[in-house]
Amino acid sequence: MEIRTQVSRSRSFEKQLSKVPDFIRKKVIFWIFLVESNGLTEVMKSPGFHDEPLKGERKGQRSVRMNRAYRLIYHVIQDRVHIELLEVHKHEY
Repeated sequence: MEIRTQVSRSRSFEKQLSKVPDFIRKKVIFWIFLVESNGLTEVMKSPGFHDEPLKGERKGQRSVRMNRAYRLIYHVIQDRVHIELLEVHKHEY
């Protein structure tokens, strides 16, 4: 059985979450629910979120697609048992 993942949220994440469109906020909350109930490892397997590691200055952080425009950025604090949500914002192409 998967160990549940604890999710904490940075202050800037909370501020950004309050400014995104409602449908994005709902998808973020759903993703958090999935991670907390099924564990990060299981949710990472879902192709719909395109969970991927970031490079360069953001090495060590991961990105999850909420839709074509919005991304959720997080980093793992303790081996997939504790993660911190850092940002949710429009992705620049």
